[in-house]
Amino acid sequence: MNARTLRGAVVVAGAAFVVRRAVRRRVRRSPLWPMPALEEPTSGRPRARALSLRVTRHEQVAEGVVQLRLEGHDLPAWQPGAHLDLVLPSGLVRQYSLCGDPEDTSSYTVATRFIPADEGGRGGSREVHEQVREGTEVEVRGPRNRFPLDAAAPAYLFVAGGIGITPILPMLREVAARGADWRLLYGGRSLASMPFVEDVRKLGGRVTVVAEDEDGRPDLAAALADTAPGTAVYCCGPEGLMAAVEAALPEHCTLHSERFTPRNSVEGNGPFEVELRRSGRIVDVPADTTVLAAVRSEVPTVAYSCEQGFCGTCQQRVLEGEIEHRDELLTDAERADSMLICVSRARGKRLVLDL
Repeated sequence: MNARTLRGAVVVAGAAFVVRRAVRRRVRRSPLWPMPALEEPTSGRPRARALSLRVTRHEQVAEGVVQLRLEGHDLPAWQPGAHLDLVLPSGLVRQYSLCGDPEDTSSYTVATRFIPADEGGRGGSREVHEQVREGTEVEVRGPRNRFPLDAAAPAYLFVAGGIGITPILPMLREVAARGADWRLLYGGRSLASMPFVEDVRKLGGRVTVVAEDEDGRPDLAAALADTAPGTAVYCCGPEGLMAAVEAALPEHCTLHSERFTPRNSVEGNGPFEVELRRSGRIVDVPADTTVLAAVRSEVPTVAYSCEQGFCGTCQQRVLEGEIEHRDELLTDAERADSMLICVSRARGKRLVLDL
């Protein structure tokens, strides 16, 4: 190779390096480049860094209910009412309330009820019950708390149904430890199916346990009527229980609730269209279809997991249009310009997404 050829090769190699570096920088600014870069897109961005924890206990604590102990080191602190995102080995993301001791920074404790497919189960609880075992490494995100305990309330009434006792159990321990005025009404299909019954009974005579197969349904009206002004009512359980408590709530009480499934709000659904700004495609969303399902027909790779508005995987930035938020996760600031497309919808006829 003569000197002229060598110089030419060096120049070409140098130019190629500069071009590659420029392209890498451009892609970092906009992962979908060469489509237009938009300011601070949130599409597909994970909500929180995951921790890797080891399952050191997997035990049945009631019929159809297993408890997991997840161990690590110097774990993030949490308060009663908080929950974790559990990233299962299959990649499914599910949310479980923390029911252990907030002072324990070496482990988290959660419990989950098995939900078969004919009752609406979508595989997460089956995986926890049948595939997650002691020694399994799992990822968790959080903790997050959308169900915090009001420390200033003059009195408390806790209403739990079945697995709904899990976020309430740490609350009971806290209010009992500080001598607050509190009562618990805990119902379930049978004593055998109700987790942590003995734990709550140890807290004293302010606990009423009602097993439906022996005692019938809890008398919610009587429990709510016997409340002092300013009582904070905390409720977690099946949708029917939540709706009944909300309907019977006295005016002098405040209601705090947490759902394991999205609030039923299908009445009044209307069709609308979604523009995917980056691709320019228009997607029709019928009244009986979620935005997620409609978008996936055009963009099969769009990220999602729980499909119930809890995990945040499907959060997308909204560039235009008014949003009807139906999730239990986003903050007010996040709701200003983004939505969870698995449950939320448009208030009008059109939305524009950063996709």
